[in-house]
Amino acid sequence: MNFDYSEKVVSYRQRVMDFMEKYIYPNEKVYGDQLNKQESRWAQVPPIIEELKVYAKEQGLWNLFLPDDTYGAGLTNLEYAPLCEIMGRSLLAPEVFNCNAPDTGNMEVLSRYGSDEQKEKWLSPLLNGEIRSCFSMTEPDVASSDATNIEARIVREGDEYVINGRKWWSSGAGDPRCEIAIFMGKTDPEANKYEQQSMILVPLDTPGVSIRRMLPVFGYDHAPHGHGEIDFENVRVPAANMIWGEGKGFAIAQGRLGPGRIHHCMRLIGAAERALEELCKRVQGRVAFHKPLAEQGVIREWIADSRIELEQARLLTLKAAYKMDTVGNKAAKTEIAMIKVVAPNMALRVIDRAIQAHGAAGVSNDFTLAAQWANSRTLRLADGPDEVHRRQIAKLELSKYKE
Repeated sequence: MNFDYSEKVVSYRQRVMDFMEKYIYPNEKVYGDQLNKQESRWAQVPPIIEELKVYAKEQGLWNLFLPDDTYGAGLTNLEYAPLCEIMGRSLLAPEVFNCNAPDTGNMEVLSRYGSDEQKEKWLSPLLNGEIRSCFSMTEPDVASSDATNIEARIVREGDEYVINGRKWWSSGAGDPRCEIAIFMGKTDPEANKYEQQSMILVPLDTPGVSIRRMLPVFGYDHAPHGHGEIDFENVRVPAANMIWGEGKGFAIAQGRLGPGRIHHCMRLIGAAERALEELCKRVQGRVAFHKPLAEQGVIREWIADSRIELEQARLLTLKAAYKMDTVGNKAAKTEIAMIKVVAPNMALRVIDRAIQAHGAAGVSNDFTLAAQWANSRTLRLADGPDEVHRRQIAKLELSKYKE
């Protein structure tokens, strides 16, 4: 495996870093100020976002996540990894480059499995950054880490499907630009357990769709993006909104979650790298007990452990990306499961040390550390909890030694 950057990646990487320095970091506070000055945090998107998206498009830093050069930059997972890592250094950045979840996963679903009509109606405006989307899979009444538990129903009636169910943690549902949901539910409860589920496109303005509430994460509302609890009551959509076909929902979910999981891990590495940088800068400029914090033995251990853990996580993520590119997502499932456990836990440790080194400032909103910690903690649950991934890793390991 060769993880050296190609000339193309070196060029993109420098351009993304330059963009971050010039446009992203200086505007993190601007974004927050604009959001908080609005009459409602949910009514509109801070104007700075759309301004920055224009610059990213003009500089060709747009849709870099899609390996299909018909729609994206044509980068492999391995090539995209260092770029995604840089974007992860700021919670503001991914959307500016149109490389933000859940839109990335939804665009991948539509590009792989969508009909020509679905691509024209929904994929094109998502690729252009004109609308947003959400993914409605998780349900409050069942353990949704096992997708076969999902109880929401999708029932065919003539040329329509009737949809009923309650979903929550539909990230992005609060955004005023969110126009479409990919909804997962059962079409045939009597089929094989992996063929009961289907995915269907549901415009959020369809009668019967109602957002009950937006769910905070460790006190962060993540407005105007947010995480919605949504009721679907006798929602009728055209049969043409079915993605791929009935019974394909589980297969689509597996195809969607592979790239989504590795993108999360790439961003987490970037968040941890920035936290380590901030830790190192902070401890060299603060004095306690008559000497800089950087000279305190325990803090040097924090720095050393953080660098070791970061490099381990990065190398494992690059290996997973390499395998996805060379042998496919299915053959790389062990590596994908491993990084999904490793990256969030690594990021939490590194960011926690940085918070500790900053003292009371670390838990404030004056720095990005607290928000990044909260985001990292959710990723021990999102796209599958640690326990599910560990279960799969152990199962695959044991299978090697069956007699």
